[in-house]
Amino acid sequence: MFFKSVIAKSLFIAGALIIAAGIAFFWIDSKTSVFSQEGDYVVESDSSHHVEREIVLPVFLHGMVVNNLHVVEDEVKRNQRFTDLLSGYYVSPSVLQQLNLLPRSTYDFRKISAHKKYTLLVENDSIKTIRALVYEPNPIDYVVFHFRDSLLVESCKRKVDTLERQISGRIESTLSHTIEAMNVPHDLTNKFVDIFAWVVDFQRLQKGDQFKLIYEENLVDENPIGIGRILGVYFEHSGNGYYAFPFDQGDGIDYFDEKGNSLRKALLKYPIEFSRISSRYSKNRFHPVVKVFRPHLGTDFAAPTGTPIRSVGDGIIEEAQYKTNNGNYVKVRHNNTYTTGYLHMSKIATGMKRGTRVRQGQIIGYVGSTGLATGPHLCYRFWKNGAQVDALKVELPPSQPVKTEHFPSFESVKEDLIKRLQLISFPATGMEMEVAAR
Repeated sequence: MFFKSVIAKSLFIAGALIIAAGIAFFWIDSKTSVFSQEGDYVVESDSSHHVEREIVLPVFLHGMVVNNLHVVEDEVKRNQRFTDLLSGYYVSPSVLQQLNLLPRSTYDFRKISAHKKYTLLVENDSIKTIRALVYEPNPIDYVVFHFRDSLLVESCKRKVDTLERQISGRIESTLSHTIEAMNVPHDLTNKFVDIFAWVVDFQRLQKGDQFKLIYEENLVDENPIGIGRILGVYFEHSGNGYYAFPFDQGDGIDYFDEKGNSLRKALLKYPIEFSRISSRYSKNRFHPVVKVFRPHLGTDFAAPTGTPIRSVGDGIIEEAQYKTNNGNYVKVRHNNTYTTGYLHMSKIATGMKRGTRVRQGQIIGYVGSTGLATGPHLCYRFWKNGAQVDALKVELPPSQPVKTEHFPSFESVKEDLIKRLQLISFPATGMEMEVAAR
């Protein structure tokens, strides 16, 4: 009994000590417990851990961080060379030497043009050291010249986003005035005219003619930079309706009517962006310079000096020179049947010479008033089988219609576009309306 009593007493004391130790472990420090997690309790202030700092986000320009740099934006002036853009700033002699030895395959400095934007990134030091120069020939492309330890040239492109837009309009005066009043780039007029040029005489549009258009607008950094493809058109002219549907048979996009016939001919109808015809083909016209009646076997297009002139079709240049009456002119043979001439240019485009092959739409010169001319215009001449004819009345063979094997696909495209065009409302009389973009 005594033995059992001693054991029980010992066990009781041991248990009491264990419990007491546990309580002490949990509560001996009133500022913490084993259930606490790091950060749940206050610690004594320690100045060695106290940190204050400002977060400066990096500022990017043309893919480079420009914090603490001096940024200079300007345009290339007339007759400026590339090295002139560096004037007043420091570039190391070794880098300047590399610039002078830079092969044209890396960059051709002859491409530097007036009125193009460039940017200098300059160190904030006493000698204005240039870190980089960025040249922008157009809104998409830009070239970066890095001037640090050695010269590095990078050709870059900005991301182009495409937005689909829909518009409708009613003609009150001219097509171009109507479209421009809707704050749409002039380029859309040119694309519209090229599609229907052989179907509609755009010099004789009537008030009340109306149209619906679905087209693409290209943007860089959310800023519009130009028109992409026209995706569908419905045009009412003189009470007649005309559709245009884009379709690719494997040779690129062409435009077709509802029956699958091509709207395009072998040659473009207009050699410059759509403009006013100032004088038509005539067998007896009073010449404004020599003051006599004589044949005028061409079509005159009034346009500002410098307006680009394009070849109406593929072909080979037969002549590209200056003559007393013609001024600067180019003559293009397209095939054994058709030849075209372009007179009174302010200048002939670079590379245009006898034997040069040109493509339809390629720039061959610029509007001027050289030769026997009273003002800036293009005299456009057209030969068929060696005889001069009226370029605006000549009948040309159409391009290939939709092939039989592609007709089911074309029908699907056509039906979808007709439904979409029908959902676009014409504007009220005297108003133009822009439909929300998709």
